[in-house]
Parts: sequence; structure tokens; C-alpha cells
Amino acid sequence: MKTKFAATALILASAAIAGTPAFAGYTREQVKTELSAAVRNGDVRSNDESGLNLNQLYPSRYPTTQAHSSLTRAQVKANIEEAVRTGNVRSNDESGMTLNQLYPSRFPAQQVQTAVTRSQVKASLVEAVRTGDVMANDDSGLKLNQIYPALYSNTSTH
Repeated sequence: MKTKFAATALILASAAIAGTPAFAGYTREQVKTELSAAVRNGDVRSNDESGLNLNQLYPSRYPTTQAHSSLTRAQVKANIEEAVRTGNVRSNDESGMTLNQLYPSRFPAQQVQTAVTRSQVKASLVEAVRTGDVMANDDSGLKLNQIYPALYSNTSTH
């Protein structure tokens, strides 16, 4: 009964709104078609104060909308095979961890991708040696420019 009332109210409201300039491009048949599709899918507001649509309040009563993927079937299969090979799939226990987290020795190590090139690393190392910003070869935990400040006094330290 409430659904019939809601549908009637929506039809009347859509008829009133259809006369506005925003809906000037729609025909009466298009509005009726869209309204019937919205009612069928539960994409109309409920009669209570929740502000939710009927398909949000009662999801079991309405068909679910399917998500469309931009990946092909072959790409999805390749992604799944890669995840299984690397152990990047959830385990069956309650831990919520992936298999490569639970059993790291069974899977290849994860490669970390860096945005720094080899030449940039080399240049950074040369600069650190020049300024003494490298660890000393002892148990002090200090850098060379801290142990020998006179040797590195004319270079800037970080």
C-alpha cells in the first residue's frame, strides 16, 4: 500500500517537475519510462525519515546493480594468476593476512620500485662523501663530519 502511494506521489511530482525548463528535453514517455525503472529498481525515496532509497533500506527486494569493469577477461585471469603466484591473496584463517605475509619463504620477495635512478644515487653518494655526511667506521654512531669537523668545515652539512 505504501509503495503504491509512493509511486503515485512520484508520478504526480514528476509530472509537475516535467513542466520545468530543466526537463524540457524529456518527453512524457521518457519520464514515465525512467520513473517505472526507478520504481522497479527501488531507486526512489522511502516514506520514513531516514532519507534512504528503498533499495538501500531493503536490498534483498531489489536487483543489485552490476559493476562494469574496464578489464578484459584475459586481463582479470592474468591478474589472478599473478596474485596467486606472489601469494598476494587472503588466507582462509581469521588473521586477515595474505599468504605471502604468513609464509614469506614460499613466495618470491616483493620488489620495491624506486623513483631514483642509478646516476642520482651515485651523485648523492659522492656529495655525502664530499661533505662527510657518511657514518664513521667505528662504534660511535657518528658521521665523519661530526668526528672531524675541521676536515669538513668549508662544506655545508645537513
